[in-house]
Amino acid sequence: MADTFTQAINQVNSLGYTPDFVIHTGDLTHLSTPAQFDQVKQMLTGLHAPHVFTVPGEHDSVDDGGQKYRQTFGAGTRGDGWYSFDVAGVHVIALVNTLNLQKLGHLGTDQLEFVEKDVAGLSSDTPIIVFSHIPLFAMYPDWGWGTEDAAQALGYLKRFSSVTCLNGHVHQVFSKTEGNVTFCSGTTTAYPLPHPGDGPAPQPVKLPAGQLHNALGIREVSYTKGQQALALKEQKLL
Repeated sequence: MADTFTQAINQVNSLGYTPDFVIHTGDLTHLSTPAQFDQVKQMLTGLHAPHVFTVPGEHDSVDDGGQKYRQTFGAGTRGDGWYSFDVAGVHVIALVNTLNLQKLGHLGTDQLEFVEKDVAGLSSDTPIIVFSHIPLFAMYPDWGWGTEDAAQALGYLKRFSSVTCLNGHVHQVFSKTEGNVTFCSGTTTAYPLPHPGDGPAPQPVKLPAGQLHNALGIREVSYTKGQQALALKEQKLL
């Protein structure tokens, strides 16, 4: 996993320009150990980007509700690690829905109130990006691929003309649009998972070594002022 993550970083650095920011949609580590968090932090410093933003996955919350994650990556965040920022004319909201390993896909009252207040003063033509680890729609609830109280959070975003929700967790490319919201899952730098409902559980898919990189990669998101849609570009690992 570290090798493919390093390849992804090198690929971002080889884009030919410096991106405004890079986000990581969670599961930076596998077992939430201090050594793993330190390794990821050191690796991310190699990115040629002025800003790198993260949210925790369930693998970053093992045994301690995300405490070690927040010690490493939680500076400037609120509550259990959520936050927002503005960059390149876009308002970005980072949400946490992985802290309770017995109840994955849950935002909670405090975080919902944060979203409501966070966007209250924004103009309706402000492009919005929301990123979280678990999808903010019911992609496949039987596998925990959904966030039970996401509808309330998304309700606060209905008045905005362009909302893009990015997530990890499912380890595959998937996109859908509901009204003003486009949901996008990016490829993974770890291992592929099956398509929703393909098998009894989301177990890692085994591929021949020569085919693995076709299932791994990064997603590039670009925004052009004056257009409503965000441009998405998939890049497989080289």
